[in-house]
Amino acid sequence: MRVAVLGAGAIGAYVGAALHRAGADVHLVARGPHLAAMRHHGVQVLSPRGDFTAKAHATDDPTEIGPVDYVFLGLKATSYAACGPLIKPLLHDTTAVIAAQNGIPWWYFHQHGGPHDGRRLESVDPGGAVSAVLAPERAIGCVVYAATELEAPGVVRHLEGTRFSIGEPDRSLSPRCKDFSEAMQAGQLKCPVEPDLRNDIWLKLLGNISFNPISALARATMRQMCRHHATRHVIEMMMEETLAVAAALDCRPDITIERRLAGAEKVGDHRTSTLQDLEAGKPLELDVLLTAVLELATLTHTPAPTLTTIHALSDLLAHQTAA
Repeated sequence: MRVAVLGAGAIGAYVGAALHRAGADVHLVARGPHLAAMRHHGVQVLSPRGDFTAKAHATDDPTEIGPVDYVFLGLKATSYAACGPLIKPLLHDTTAVIAAQNGIPWWYFHQHGGPHDGRRLESVDPGGAVSAVLAPERAIGCVVYAATELEAPGVVRHLEGTRFSIGEPDRSLSPRCKDFSEAMQAGQLKCPVEPDLRNDIWLKLLGNISFNPISALARATMRQMCRHHATRHVIEMMMEETLAVAAALDCRPDITIERRLAGAEKVGDHRTSTLQDLEAGKPLELDVLLTAVLELATLTHTPAPTLTTIHALSDLLAHQTAA
C-alpha cells in the first residue's frame, strides 16, 4: 500500500508514522523546519502509549512520490481549493482521498440519497472550487478523535485518543475502506469503518462548533470553558441548536450534551486547534465548523440564534486575524 500524507502536521505526521510502523510505503509532504527535521531524524512520536520514531520519506515535492493508493489529507480545509498542484501528481484513476477534517466536509451531500442529494454547500465548497480539485468520488470521510500537537519540528506529542473513524459517502462498506482500516490497525490505531459516517461528523462537530470559536474568542482551554458557568451555558445552547440542525437532516448522534461536556472537561487544559491557529497567526478554520452549519440551518429552516451570534463574533476575529 502506497500512502501520501499531504499536510504532514501534527495529525498527518502521527498517522504517517503509525502506517510506516505497520509496513506501508509512506511519503510525508510538508515544508519548512518541520520537513527538515523529519528528513534528518524521522517523525518522533511522544505518547503515553509508548514513544517511537518512524523514518518515512519526507519531501515538499509530490512529483518525487508519484501516484499512490491513498492520499491522507492533513491540510486545513481552508487550503483545499488551492491544493491542486500538490495533489495532482499523487493521483491515479482509483486513488482515494481521506480527508481528516473537522466540521462539514465538501462531499457531505455526495450520494446522500435524501432530498438534498448532490447539493453543493457554498460555505465549504465556494463556487465548486474544492470539488474541482478533490472530486467527491475519491473521498473517504474521516473523523479524528485523536489529540496531537507539534511539540517541535519533527516531534509529535500524542495527548490522547487513537480513533480515526472512516466511511464512504454512499454508506457502503467498500474494499478500499476495509484495506485502509486494516493498515491503520496494524499501526496500532483504531480505524472503524462506519456504515454512516455522517453521525460521527455531527458527534465530533458538537464539540468543535462550540469549543473552537469560543476558545479563540476567550483564549481559553477546554477545562476553563467547561468550568466557567456562563460560558458552559452558552456552549450548551450551541450544542442544542447543532443537534436540532442534525436532526433536521436525519442525523442523531448517540450522545447527550452533558456527556459531551464531561468528556471535554476531562481533556484538561488543552488548546483547541482554532486557538492554536490564532496564536500562530494562521487562518481560522471556521467556515466548515460554524458557517456551514448555519447554511444547513437555513436550508432546513432550523432556528440557530446562539450559533448566529457566536458566528458573528468569531467571523470578525477571523477577519482581523487575516488582515
